[in-house]
Amino acid sequence: MHDRGQTSPGLRPKPVLVLGTDDIASAVGHALVSAGVPVLLVRDPEVPVLRRAASVDDALELGSARLDGMTAYATNPLSGDPAGAVLAVTDLAPEMLMHAALVHGVIDARVRRHQRRPDLRGDLGFAIGVGPGFAAGDNVDIAVETAPEAAGRIVRGGMTRPPPAESSLLVGEQGQCLVRAPRSGLWWTFRDIGEVLEAGAVVGLCAGRQVPAQIAGCLTGLVRRGTQMRAGMRLLELDPCPDDERWRGISPLAATIAAATVSAVHELWQSPHRGARHEVLKWLT
Repeated sequence: MHDRGQTSPGLRPKPVLVLGTDDIASAVGHALVSAGVPVLLVRDPEVPVLRRAASVDDALELGSARLDGMTAYATNPLSGDPAGAVLAVTDLAPEMLMHAALVHGVIDARVRRHQRRPDLRGDLGFAIGVGPGFAAGDNVDIAVETAPEAAGRIVRGGMTRPPPAESSLLVGEQGQCLVRAPRSGLWWTFRDIGEVLEAGAVVGLCAGRQVPAQIAGCLTGLVRRGTQMRAGMRLLELDPCPDDERWRGISPLAATIAAATVSAVHELWQSPHRGARHEVLKWLT
């Protein structure tokens, strides 16, 4: 079966740089590759990936990771790519990669909540921001909303919506329970994503403190064991509907955001002032 994460090396143009390797960033990368655009995803060292079964982040630990029919490969683009990889993942610092000789444009899909957003516009072909904290025409060319009530809306001027208020225990629209690290320190767990737990079952230890399952359900998200955590960071997610494998693959929300991001790329490269427009339009048409 053909793997859409591979192509002939001689046909591969410069990739688009996607900041982030979580479920949203991975869905964006998947959608771009499906549209014929090669992608290089960059891990965010500040925020551990929670929904690893819905992302390609594990490629950096295992060498490759498969997501909805596509395989991502770990790479060091400064020393050479694996042959044929059009969906690549790296843990190099973004500033080492944001050069026109290496990538065509940048999409910040880290969906950080409160960190300052630098101006990503520069010598690259385009800059797109996904999620809160971006201002189209200020720190990016165009932005895409991630809030459930506005997911996929393209923002061509002004700010995206602010992030919702945080709490130590969050309950989603479908009853999912999100638990945050109770203190800073090393996280260790013997559990795996997809396990079904009873309420009160110990999921792991965070800086020596037991972290129990707040509700009965399936572990849909779980930070990798051995990760250094900061107090308040997302640690695990439980879904009370274990028969529904929402934890595996690209979610409808992520797919909506990813499709809008591909549309934003196409829209930007329709602009007459964009350099190398002919090459990117060739990918998207």
